[in-house]
Amino acid sequence: MNEPDIETLIRVIVQPLVLHPEAVQVTVSETPRLEQYVLTVHPDDVGRIIGRHGHVAAAIRTIVYSAVNETSNKIRLVIDDHRNHETPTQS
Repeated sequence: MNEPDIETLIRVIVQPLVLHPEAVQVTVSETPRLEQYVLTVHPDDVGRIIGRHGHVAAAIRTIVYSAVNETSNKIRLVIDDHRNHETPTQS
């Protein structure tokens, strides 16, 4: 599967699950060996995508990872949970 197909697959899986399908965004960044897809949804929909104990997120990742053929780059799906992950700098 190529990049637009994976991006479309993620959208097809996620949009029916959320209350704000128009807010679903998939951003792609590539390195020579890794393609990283960052899924961003409306803040009200983050819990729906992650699911209880992360089960929905795990299911989405399983489907996406299984759709990739073995000759392509490794794939990583990151779900943006709208939390600031930067460590504060000390003054």
